[in-house]
Amino acid sequence: MVEPVETLFTPPCGPVTGWRDGDVLRATGIPYARAARFQPPAAATDWTAPLAATSPAPACPQGPVPFLDDVLGTRYGELPGSEDCQNLSITMPADLARGEKLPVMVWLHGGSYTTGSGDLAIFDPARLVAENRVVVVSVTYRLGLFGYLAVGSHRPGNLGLLDQLEAFRWVQRNISAFGGDPGRVTAFGQSAGGDAVAHLMATPEAPSLFQRAIIQSAPLGIARGRARMNKAMGIVAEAVTEETPAMEVVAMEQDVAQVARKFGMLAAMPFGTQYGHAPLPEEADIEAAWNRTAPGIEILIGHTSEEARLFLPRSPLLMRLHRVPLVGPAALRGVNWVVTETVYGRASRKFARRHVRAGGKAHRYLLTWHAPGTIFGAAHTVDLPLLFGNRKTWEGVGLLAGLTWEQIDVPGRIIRGIWASFARGDDLGTKGDVPGGWLSLSKP
Repeated sequence: MVEPVETLFTPPCGPVTGWRDGDVLRATGIPYARAARFQPPAAATDWTAPLAATSPAPACPQGPVPFLDDVLGTRYGELPGSEDCQNLSITMPADLARGEKLPVMVWLHGGSYTTGSGDLAIFDPARLVAENRVVVVSVTYRLGLFGYLAVGSHRPGNLGLLDQLEAFRWVQRNISAFGGDPGRVTAFGQSAGGDAVAHLMATPEAPSLFQRAIIQSAPLGIARGRARMNKAMGIVAEAVTEETPAMEVVAMEQDVAQVARKFGMLAAMPFGTQYGHAPLPEEADIEAAWNRTAPGIEILIGHTSEEARLFLPRSPLLMRLHRVPLVGPAALRGVNWVVTETVYGRASRKFARRHVRAGGKAHRYLLTWHAPGTIFGAAHTVDLPLLFGNRKTWEGVGLLAGLTWEQIDVPGRIIRGIWASFARGDDLGTKGDVPGGWLSLSKP
């Protein structure tokens, strides 16, 4: 708990007290929705007494991922878990002027739809906010069996996606009280969060909720053809009921995910968005849905050049190959290229081209920045320390081994500036590279 600042925010939802943290103000753990287990969310009830928004949003119950803790510096259990996880946190400049209206960036975290939380330390937006005068809203939503698997005809899918829609509706109604401009909202997310941003764009109300979208490393190449896999997973998930203790539900996710393994590369992210379940259309109609909203949403979409290298240490076979002189590294480069293209690259380019044909504006990026000499290279998640550059959190983690903080922070300031410029509505130009060539921007 942190002592609240004296300033009281007065949004329509009810009075909120926040707290000062150096160059930023924070209002954390604000409820935007509530739902019974396996039920669609409803907007949180308004309140009249001041809400002390001084504690981080709890995480959706989830299991540990020691590998990611080592690579990213996360700590399992750093946030309390709760099924009442539909909360958001707001970070704004500390010197916010009365009546000032800044661009709003709404962050959807990644984690394969099974892990992560909006208020994890690795997603701290303070630098992004203070350097660029934007307001960042970090959203926590339901995951795994709680949020992303339909079971038969009696348990809906896409509950986490419905949570996110409620969060964007909350932003439209309330963000002005926190210095945000509801007419300049950018949805941005990485990995599963980027996938969620893309699929929120298929909902009819999307252009009224956000005008821009940044889609980072979204696994759009494995978003389709999942119906048979999800049906098989749903049969196993029948064992979970409304009364099953939360951590037993989390433990069951492993058994449910095991069923997906026979479906090849789709099993890399077994939980996820499901077509034909609200708020998404049938799979055959998804492109038409995206086309309808395209004219109202400008996008920045891209990925890292070596996405697949994040998962290299988890494969004993690939690690053995890595140690074979000469032939091994070349073979691994080939494997990385195929997986990166199949899961991320080809689908993101196709998404951008379709978006433009439908009347939308699009920019593409490719990020090659990395820590020299590590096994990871420009791997999946390497954009996160650049975007959320907190020295205490990121310095010395496995993904960035060997780099000084200055070597991380200099490109980080550039990335944060570009992302914020896009959120403001600035013209990013038609084509260009940043100094050093580690980020290329282009139009489809």
